[in-house]
Amino acid sequence: MVTCARMAAEGNGTPSAHFVLLGFSELGNVQLALFVLFLVMYVITVLGNVGLLLLIRLLAQLHTPMYFFLSSLSLLDLCYSSCITPRLLRDLLAEDKAISHAACLAQFYFYVAFATTECYLLAAMAYDRYVAICQPLLYPLSMSPRICVLLVAGSCLAGVTNATLHTGLALRLSFCGPNVIDHFYCEGPPLFALSCTDPAPNELAMFLMAGFHLAATILAILVSYASILAAVLGARSAAGTRKAFSTCASHLAAVLLLYGSLLAMYSRRSSRSSRLRDKVASVFYTTVTPMLNPFIYSLRNQEMKGLSMGLTTV
Repeated sequence: MVTCARMAAEGNGTPSAHFVLLGFSELGNVQLALFVLFLVMYVITVLGNVGLLLLIRLLAQLHTPMYFFLSSLSLLDLCYSSCITPRLLRDLLAEDKAISHAACLAQFYFYVAFATTECYLLAAMAYDRYVAICQPLLYPLSMSPRICVLLVAGSCLAGVTNATLHTGLALRLSFCGPNVIDHFYCEGPPLFALSCTDPAPNELAMFLMAGFHLAATILAILVSYASILAAVLGARSAAGTRKAFSTCASHLAAVLLLYGSLLAMYSRRSSRSSRLRDKVASVFYTTVTPMLNPFIYSLRNQEMKGLSMGLTTV
């Protein structure tokens, strides 16, 4: 049932509104099953990322630039998932799926910040692998603790800047018609579609900025791995090839999982059609990717597997 946004013209006339997150209501009687599924996924996400953070923190062998980036990714995935999934779990069981205007914009802000930061962090991790494989003698200098911190801080700055831009533009919108958001969280395009203010500047800014950030980080990753591939092929060493690709395979899997779902969502300017496809893509990059990343890095990484086998034999 579509209801109207509640408007108040008090004080300076700034409207206030509540929205209703439709979520997966169109799937009918499977809400409880979805609740169990997403709850299990969220528990696995929390346990996997917290476990990886503790393992990296406690084991001195893992105090290297690569694992510093990996611990940053785990913390980011933990925050990213916690921004979306608890609210989704609540709405799957609640009759009242309303969310305030302020809470909706806050969720939108943190979602954009975490998603953008993760893209740049994955690009920094690709650069780390490039330096480790192509310039091993310069690795301690090129990836010093200070540079690693700066790369992570720069990724966070890009995320915060992008989120501030889009949230600032969203504040100019007013909502005076239907208030049902056909999504399970406050994502930009379905939110913009409800505005009685022309949302074209918001949609154009999101399309352009998403394209810029995706293109910039994908280009950095492609250049890094092209250089790695050229170095590996030039080495003509089977052992060296296996070692190089074993350290890169987990990162490539994480990149493909995240960017594949993001491109499915943002490869077009408007998201007013194919809503179920949008939701499925969103599930992948908001819940599935944060859940799988710890296992991808643990199972594909030789050092992690070796340490795990050592711990189980103690």
